[in-house]
Amino acid sequence: MPASALAETTVHRQVCYVSLMSHASGQGNDDALARMYASWMVGRSALPAAWGVSAAEFAALMNYHFPGYQCMPASQPEDGVGGERKDEVTDLQKLMSSHRAGVSPSERWLASIVATACLGSDHLWQDLGLWCRDDLSSLMQRNFPALAEKNVHNMKWKKFLYKQLCIAEGVYVCRSPSCETCADYRDCFGPED
Repeated sequence: MPASALAETTVHRQVCYVSLMSHASGQGNDDALARMYASWMVGRSALPAAWGVSAAEFAALMNYHFPGYQCMPASQPEDGVGGERKDEVTDLQKLMSSHRAGVSPSERWLASIVATACLGSDHLWQDLGLWCRDDLSSLMQRNFPALAEKNVHNMKWKKFLYKQLCIAEGVYVCRSPSCETCADYRDCFGPED
């Protein structure tokens, strides 16, 4: 993307974010969701039309966090995730749901949204449309604290979630007996810029 187009996209994203935050309800996930929505509106997200939840759930999520804001309606039926990877998303949803903080109804929606974003090809924070890895770390700590606490070595979130699924199933596909001695260490723990 040329520098001028990138700068214009960044400006549009920022304007959308500021507009959303002017309607924020004061909930813990307002900022992260505003960043995700603003990025999604300018095509800087891997999330599908309703973010992996039904159109009604998407509307409820946005109304809960940004009452009165006229969000672009989600145009897809149900959760929009189909095919061979639906079971994968379901397993990720269950993993996160079993570690919910139990503080906000948006935790349930976010379990589906994060699981859906795991199907993207970039770092999870980028696939979600967040602006940096710290945004995702905060989201995980706030919504799924018991799960986030398990990421003691600060593993990349997508790899961490899939590793948790493997551990739960008793499947160990890593080639090394420990992360510290693994030849792929940087793939799991390296920078995410």
